[in-house]
Amino acid sequence: MTPEDIEDIVDRALAEDLSSRGDITSEAIIPPDSRSRAVIVARQDGVVAGLEVARHVFARVDPGVVFETKSVDGDRVSAGSELAFVEGLSRSILTAERTALNLLGRMSGVATATAELVGAVAGTPARITDTRKTMPGLRVLDKHAVAAGGGINHRMGLYDAVMIKDNHIRAVGDITDAVMRARAAVGPGTPIIVEVEDLEQLQEVLACDADRVLLDNMTPEQLSQAVDLVDGRFETEASGGVTLDTVRQIAESGVDFISAGWITHSAPQLDVALDFG
Repeated sequence: MTPEDIEDIVDRALAEDLSSRGDITSEAIIPPDSRSRAVIVARQDGVVAGLEVARHVFARVDPGVVFETKSVDGDRVSAGSELAFVEGLSRSILTAERTALNLLGRMSGVATATAELVGAVAGTPARITDTRKTMPGLRVLDKHAVAAGGGINHRMGLYDAVMIKDNHIRAVGDITDAVMRARAAVGPGTPIIVEVEDLEQLQEVLACDADRVLLDNMTPEQLSQAVDLVDGRFETEASGGVTLDTVRQIAESGVDFISAGWITHSAPQLDVALDFG
């Protein structure tokens, strides 16, 4: 997550909120020289992520606003925790408020959901990873939030790893042919992941030059059998049906990774607020 990434997202978010007229409420009723100090607080227990993004929002609205963090991304916070202080022109703080809180709340929600899964598999070899099921335009923020919650990032996009899924296989007609074509195209330096739906497909992958097999919507018993069949020849990843209730049993099958799309596409926002002092 580079400063350039953040600024691009923040600029688009602010343009959406301000259009060409700006914050007509604050400009109508707040004197231009009015100054205020405010605190950003968590209204729920959770894991914070996105403080640097929030800082960028205030800075883009008004470089003169002072933003002092009281936490860092990845911190576990409780309801009532002070996350940051903001000081500057009242108009500027009010103009930036909602965009900053929207992004901070979303990212903290993703981090919190990730941390819950990470905690549920503690003591097993499995690591929680994300997917490409991110909010369009916000992927770098979603991925950063997953990392803040203790998870790891899967591929960033279609460009940094090969993932051969069910529709690819149907289009080509054969797993072995698909993997051979992929390896010839990308060479040895790019990972190849193959999704399988049953143990029969897994047997075919075992003879291929793959790096990871994605075991889709298998039961814990099937996952255990799959891990035994792979026997360390490449990485194993479980996907599908991953919830807080099921993730521990999935992890105990011995898989290396567990991917969960909902931590980025459906995680509830963490409730954060900005209160003037």
